[in-house]
Amino acid sequence: MSDILRELLCVSEKAANIARACRQQEALFQLLIEEKKEEEKNKKFAVDFKTLADVLVQEVIKQNMENKFPGLEKHIFGEESNEFTNDLGEKITLRLCSTEEETAELLSKVLNGNKVASEALARVVHQDVAFTDPTLDSTEINVPQDILGIWVDPIDSTYQYIKGSADIKSNQGIFPCGLQCVTILIGVYDIQTGVPLMGVINQPFVSRDPNTLRWKGQCYWGLSYMGTNMHSLQLTISRRSGSEIHAGNTGSEAAFSPSFSAVISTSEKETIKAALSRVCGDRIFGAAGAGYKSLCVVQGLVDIYIFSEDTTFKWDSCAAHAILRAMGGGIVDLKECLERNPETGLDLPQLVYHVENEGAAGVDRWANKGGLIAYRSRKRLETFLSLLVQSLASAETQT
Repeated sequence: MSDILRELLCVSEKAANIARACRQQEALFQLLIEEKKEEEKNKKFAVDFKTLADVLVQEVIKQNMENKFPGLEKHIFGEESNEFTNDLGEKITLRLCSTEEETAELLSKVLNGNKVASEALARVVHQDVAFTDPTLDSTEINVPQDILGIWVDPIDSTYQYIKGSADIKSNQGIFPCGLQCVTILIGVYDIQTGVPLMGVINQPFVSRDPNTLRWKGQCYWGLSYMGTNMHSLQLTISRRSGSEIHAGNTGSEAAFSPSFSAVISTSEKETIKAALSRVCGDRIFGAAGAGYKSLCVVQGLVDIYIFSEDTTFKWDSCAAHAILRAMGGGIVDLKECLERNPETGLDLPQLVYHVENEGAAGVDRWANKGGLIAYRSRKRLETFLSLLVQSLASAETQT
């Protein structure tokens, strides 16, 4: 299993190289954008783009994993269709060829004969990448390959990727928007139980060299299987203890409540925002990208990522869910949490990744229908949920 995770880390780095290469030349980048077809669109966005970078990344991950682990490819699922239509109206199915020259030739058809761009992209696609991690290298875990499924989001936060803002300032370490919010997400789950087992989040755009203007990235991973839990942040110290008291709140109930922080979507419902403000005070941060918001929880920048809509999908959450499980956390269904009676002692409703939504079509088959909450500590989540439910109930009685 650690062999599979090691290979996923390598392909995620190769994917990050492709994402960075596609952003280096603006003229090239404009060639790579195609509006998604109706059935592929996320209903949250009026215009939803797929980029050649998206599809290339997805196909590179699929092909590399198939080469190293024959048979695994049929269990790799992604957000993007690999079909493109060029200016001549030709439909081209993009795939990774066995040689750099053949890939360049195929890319040239998608890019309407742009030979320079095609060759440059093919070079990056076929470049070997090495990735080492001492923690992972010292571990050998075996799991049957035939129980594994993989969800891939090749470039999460495509809008931020297309926009390409490079000079956004962070708010207490959290970027509201910009290239830092772009992530490559690879989540591995058990196809029989739907439980997430391994996750890789690659953040291609973390810091930029002021002289060369070239970006460097960062990779995070986690593994949770049969009692073994490991992750890439094991050697880092938590940014804050779990027992802080919120000094900003007044009133008998709030004065003794633990300090909570949350990251949310800018499109979050007003009722949730209002309830959160009563629980978290001013420690609520808006950010772009489901993958990036989950990463903020992984990094310990916030306690909670909460989203009440049904416009995130299995490929958005699986990678972070696996990493958070390795840390003692998880991702749960928000709607079910709010309806649950904690006194019954029922387990938290963790998201699972192997079952389609009944009666749904297109991408909605794989939507996280009840919304979600990502967390690092179960104990803090239980306290947070209790306060959130109280806050929502008190708001209802006042209306």
